[in-house]
Amino acid sequence: MPATGPRPLRADAQRNRDRVLAAAVRAFSQDGPEVTLDAIAKDAGVGIGTLYRHFPTREALVDAAYHNELTKLCDAAERLLATMAPDEATRTWMDHFVDYMTTKRGMADALRALIASGGNPFAHSRDQLVAALTTLLTAGAAAGTVRSDVDPGDVLVSLSGVSLAAGEPAQRELARRLLDLLMDGLRYRSGPSA
Repeated sequence: MPATGPRPLRADAQRNRDRVLAAAVRAFSQDGPEVTLDAIAKDAGVGIGTLYRHFPTREALVDAAYHNELTKLCDAAERLLATMAPDEATRTWMDHFVDYMTTKRGMADALRALIASGGNPFAHSRDQLVAALTTLLTAGAAAGTVRSDVDPGDVLVSLSGVSLAAGEPAQRELARRLLDLLMDGLRYRSGPSA
């Protein structure tokens, strides 16, 4: 008999899971790692049994909340390319990246607690982020709107620097200007084109 993966969740169960993850991100970001799971379930509009059915431990919830945010960011690359020119999609994705980093910083205490318990939520984060950037930059290079000689890992480091320097909500205007400058650098071509 062929092996099968986990069965997909029913639509209502998936909605409940998504609401729990959104509530967890808010709670861990605002209230820290000691927020009660009851409070998260209440904010999500589900019972505590529903929360535990999806996430049997606090660590499982923190890990899933973080990875859900990472997946949303990385999946946005393809969605943006479907509706925007590659350079516009890249620039919009950069805004999403700063939002993701702000959320990650808000969840820092909960993520540290997860790491202290033996988890490693960041094991594949860089690879996923570089893959999303590669998708965007490759599309931009093919369209002729982004340099073709740019290393996606370098762009990721640059985006991380912008997020560290201007990642607070009150610094959004500064972040916008820095991201525009970075995007201009991705478009710049040196020397004659012939």
